[in-house]
Amino acid sequence: MGERSVVPSAPSAPELVVEADGGSQVMSPSRIYHVGRDPTSDIVLQDPRVSWHHAVLRPVRDHWRLEDTGSTNGTYAEGRRVRSLDVGPGSVVRFGNPADGPAARVTDAPPHPTGRPSVVSHPSGTTTFRQPTSVRPLPARTVRIGRSPDNDLVVDDLVVSRHHAELRTLPDGGYEIADLGSHNGTYLNGSAVQAAPVAPGDIIGVGHSAFCLVGDELQEFVDNGEVSLEVQDLTVQVDRGRKTLLEDVSFPVSAKRLLAVVGPSGAGKSTLLNALTGLRPADRGTVLYDGRDLYHDYAELRSRIGLVPQDDILHTQLSVRRALRYAAELRFPDDTAKAEREARVEEVIGELGLQQRTDQAIHSLSGGQRKRVSVALELLTKPSLLFLDEPTSGLDPGMDRSVMNMLRGLADDGRTVIVVTHSVLSLEVCDRLLVLAPGGRTAYYGPPGESLAFFGFRQWPEAFEAFENETGRDWAGQYRASPEHNRYVTAAMEQPRLGGRAAPAPTPEPVKAQSWGGQLWTLMRRYAMALTADRTFMVIMVALPFVMGAMTRVLAGSRLGAQMTMNVLLLLCVGGVLTGAANAVRELVKERVIYQRERAVGLSRSAYVMSKVLVLGLITVAQAVVLTLVGLAGVDTRAPGGKGVLLAPLPEITLAVALLSFSAMMLGLLVSALVRKEEVTMPLLVFIAIVQVVFCGAMIDLAGKPGMEQLAWLVPSRWGLAAMGGTIDVARIAPQNTDPLFHHTVGTWLLNMGMLAVLSVVFGLLVARLLRRHEPAVMRK
Repeated sequence: MGERSVVPSAPSAPELVVEADGGSQVMSPSRIYHVGRDPTSDIVLQDPRVSWHHAVLRPVRDHWRLEDTGSTNGTYAEGRRVRSLDVGPGSVVRFGNPADGPAARVTDAPPHPTGRPSVVSHPSGTTTFRQPTSVRPLPARTVRIGRSPDNDLVVDDLVVSRHHAELRTLPDGGYEIADLGSHNGTYLNGSAVQAAPVAPGDIIGVGHSAFCLVGDELQEFVDNGEVSLEVQDLTVQVDRGRKTLLEDVSFPVSAKRLLAVVGPSGAGKSTLLNALTGLRPADRGTVLYDGRDLYHDYAELRSRIGLVPQDDILHTQLSVRRALRYAAELRFPDDTAKAEREARVEEVIGELGLQQRTDQAIHSLSGGQRKRVSVALELLTKPSLLFLDEPTSGLDPGMDRSVMNMLRGLADDGRTVIVVTHSVLSLEVCDRLLVLAPGGRTAYYGPPGESLAFFGFRQWPEAFEAFENETGRDWAGQYRASPEHNRYVTAAMEQPRLGGRAAPAPTPEPVKAQSWGGQLWTLMRRYAMALTADRTFMVIMVALPFVMGAMTRVLAGSRLGAQMTMNVLLLLCVGGVLTGAANAVRELVKERVIYQRERAVGLSRSAYVMSKVLVLGLITVAQAVVLTLVGLAGVDTRAPGGKGVLLAPLPEITLAVALLSFSAMMLGLLVSALVRKEEVTMPLLVFIAIVQVVFCGAMIDLAGKPGMEQLAWLVPSRWGLAAMGGTIDVARIAPQNTDPLFHHTVGTWLLNMGMLAVLSVVFGLLVARLLRRHEPAVMRK
């Protein structure tokens, strides 16, 4: 309840339970507890006679003391008003009225079992590990854990495989956890394991559940979404430490809270978001996910973090339901039944109020509705922490308000929500506000309603203008010296401070939710569906080979002549290059945000690239076949004896054009992986076409020209045109051509075709390498 206070040196006071207003609170001697009407208090009393901040309970050496903090109507014990009172088991205190004011009763806390989770420094200060969800005797035999009802220990969680893991007894009386080939992995103290011994206090992670050997019991702790986040001394630097983007940022966020992060441009909001989500870990400092070190346990905890970037993370050509179905396939294990995925998709659709939009294409939705769909995608796996980057960007004030109210509802339903925003229209719906000053320093953290008064301004534009103009003002220093910092940061931290140590190195890439083949099949179907839904692409894809083929047919006539042969082959060559490159040149850059998000939750880089290669490759080869048949079917190619090198002339030329188009498609993917903006792809496509014409060997004799000849080796059209020319023995038809690559021999033709294949492979490897640059830092191997 509320944001909590840490006691600098832990006293020896016993743990107690306070029962008040229908609820109970276990009091740990490592912190201070606030009592009052403020909803963020630890003990909330909904009575108008109780002050907003009424009293505090603090450990003092070996006992607890209740202190009235200047309340209006007083604090009472045994009918008399008290300012300070030592309390223990059996104490009864009334607030606001000695006779019928709300009462708090103090009792002994139940004793803790022997042992605690070892990777949580202060379990009683968390929601997940404060009390076990279930307790059972330690097994004397192997216990199978999974989603299926036939397991010994059933975990009702869609991210858990049907038969996920086994807890095995060892001959020496110890225990071992073994993964059963699960798709989301089994974790021991945050690290993925195949089989490993388990010691008392170790945490076994299976989906959203954690199992711990405590004494002679196996305790289960379930992450139900109500988790806290504590940020301690985060610092991010670049240029080898010469520039600081984020400096010693610390703050706590309690469970079921909505935090807004605002600040001027360049204040480090996006840097903070990347550090909090683990995508770009801070250079120093700690992020505690309900008491667990996020960076150390990132492999396990990353699936519990949802991130909605500013740009859409869905294929907008798809309908809402279809897009969510594909996302569910990628994020849930292969053994998840279709009915189970469908049920979760429908549940999320209902939660976000999208029932009337399920069959509507995403691109036709309003900005606020599209943001809801992006949030729905992240909610599929039931994340406990939800981050949003500028969700109201570009929205009108009404939509801005609607999105923020949606986030308020998501937090109230049992999540911790953090939103980075430039809008200040709806900050009052948030529980806490973090204001970052230029340089990535904390200028304010606390309730939104107190922020402007703290700065001494009446409107937010005045505050932002001051951030820009008063460059010498120590915003962070003023906040650190304020009572607000003591109350909302120092006194509200639940977990012990771990100091400004360096952040742990990113963990290895975690287990993928789906098998490689399963990801590939889902990606191919989704991509094919997105392409067929793009009517403009479909029209161009169908029309281009027919147009280029018709132009070739007009130029070729019924028989290739000595003057026109090279021009016909050149036109086929240009047509093949244009169709292949045009298909692919936008496909990676336009999906970059989608790829980055899916990569962060386990998407295979190679499966993603292969899905593009197979779907686009099939389309490109089909276009090449149409182009060649329209252009040359029935045309006398004047090949020697009417035969090609290995096959008939038309099939052999078709093969050459198809492989050339495929190679050009791979070059287009390379360009798409290289550029940062989709707008520059069309000029580059024109440049690619010009280079192909210049270096193909039709206009310039490249043989024997140092530099140019070697540069042409990297140009697909050089080998494609040579293969076509070799099929019809172009040197015989046009004797002026003396290029050795045009010889009508098996070896030369196979060399040309082989080089096209080699270039395709090289381009593909470069694409995979370049994609790595755009991935979250923690995912780079």
